[in-house]
Amino acid sequence: MTDETRTPTQIDKIADAWVDTLAELEPTLATYIGRSEYNDRFGDYSPAGQERLVEEGRKTLAALEASAVADDVDAVTKDDLSREIQLELDLHDAKWHLRDINVIASHAQNIRSAFDLMPTATPDDWSVIATRLGAVSGAIDGYIATLREGIDQGVVPARRQVVEVATQIARYTADGGFFATFAAEAAPEEGQLPASLARDLADNANAARVAYDQLATFLSGELAPAAQEKDAVGRELYALHSRRFLGATIDLDETYEWGTEELARMVAEQESIANEIKAGASVEEAVAFLEQDASRKLYGTDALQKWMQETSDRAIAELGKTHFDIAEPIRSLECMIAPTKEGGIYYTGPTDDFSRPGRMWWSVPEGVEEFDTWRELTTVYHEGVPGHHLQIAQAVYNRAQLNTYRRLLAGTSGHAEGWALYAERLMEQLGYLSDPADRLGMLDGQRMRAARVVLDIGVHLEKPRPDGQGPWDADFALEFMLRNVNMPDEFVRFEVNRYLGWPGQAPSYKVGQRIWEQLRDEVAEREGADFSIKQFHKRALDLGGVGLDTLRMALSR
Repeated sequence: MTDETRTPTQIDKIADAWVDTLAELEPTLATYIGRSEYNDRFGDYSPAGQERLVEEGRKTLAALEASAVADDVDAVTKDDLSREIQLELDLHDAKWHLRDINVIASHAQNIRSAFDLMPTATPDDWSVIATRLGAVSGAIDGYIATLREGIDQGVVPARRQVVEVATQIARYTADGGFFATFAAEAAPEEGQLPASLARDLADNANAARVAYDQLATFLSGELAPAAQEKDAVGRELYALHSRRFLGATIDLDETYEWGTEELARMVAEQESIANEIKAGASVEEAVAFLEQDASRKLYGTDALQKWMQETSDRAIAELGKTHFDIAEPIRSLECMIAPTKEGGIYYTGPTDDFSRPGRMWWSVPEGVEEFDTWRELTTVYHEGVPGHHLQIAQAVYNRAQLNTYRRLLAGTSGHAEGWALYAERLMEQLGYLSDPADRLGMLDGQRMRAARVVLDIGVHLEKPRPDGQGPWDADFALEFMLRNVNMPDEFVRFEVNRYLGWPGQAPSYKVGQRIWEQLRDEVAEREGADFSIKQFHKRALDLGGVGLDTLRMALSR
């Protein structure tokens, strides 16, 4: 990153204004990027709220189209932000918002998860939380109104997602669930909670529980009976989502075939390493052998969190000396056990001023108490450094060159997750996975990501099953996934349900990695003897998050 501060252009101002608009209209997004002025409320999730968001998007798109590009930074901003807004408009026209419910990334989860990132150090912080808890009911009402409009128009989600989310909500609202424990355990670092505030927290947390129970009643009583049996969204809608998550247009049929071939390559590589772990062993036998090795196990979430933190800190310290220029604010990464038990592992970026650092979260399913370090080492590199944290925090840090949109909001799953898989392979090349067991764990994840390309496209486009027994469906998807990953059944079932309800997102990891590697090879071929992999990484990461077509355009300059 250069220290020379760039003079903001008209396009920078439009992009920054768009961030302000989104922060106001989507306060949970504002919380995510560390803007606290809207932390006491939620957005309007009703049909009217959606129309307001679309109207603002159209205005911003028109302003971008009328603005002249001043330099290469502007060219990237204009290309990327225009693409992003247009995709949201296209999804609106396809009425996706009327059926948008899934097990991982819909309003049903985002309303609750907003509280995970809110400050809790002072009584004033808890006062804001109490106010937002009181606003849960209105947010839920708006969301129900939108889904009910979908029922009226015959635009409904798959029943599987509706049923699974209702089950999630039961865990949120149980006596030992999130809302009950969150308010009861309120303990500011600075000062004591006034009795009146403690009562407000308890009352509003209970009101939030009631609101979520009403959502569950609506889902079970109204939406589930109207929902469709088919999980597949079809080629046209899937193509939109694929573009949304990649920021690139791909040939879905060619990608399906490539995914099949990539999966076979991952299996062959795993089989070779299994033989290194135990002579003559199959992959399953090597995994069983490793699972009996107590020296490679962690017991309990406290041990998991401590190991994650130590592993992450060591990677940052060592890579910061040798392979990457890691600024001091970026060197702080917190490893957390998530307050939910859904099975996901995810990263949240730092706030704009780094007062809240980047965080790696592990949502451990109920009953899971043992963890294998050989299986999870590459996950720490994926979520931390040189994966998501290095990529996302570097963009936040690059204030001198990038506008607010580019630093805090821009980017796609394909860009971020593709880089994280690219980073896994990079750590292997740098010698951090020299133990065959750790490489097997990395390949287990890579194999899973390759399998998801095949499964996701196969299910949603209803392609013929590889065994020739009809089209892909949910039952075959689960069977296929259980054959291709070494994970507890609870994880696998959640993963498959996630793919079925979030079309296009799961393949973006492996497809994004493919595009990152293609771009690196194209730049290396073009630059010849002058090519530096370290400089390639710096140049690419200094762009911040972008769609992959925009990344290709920027790196071709």
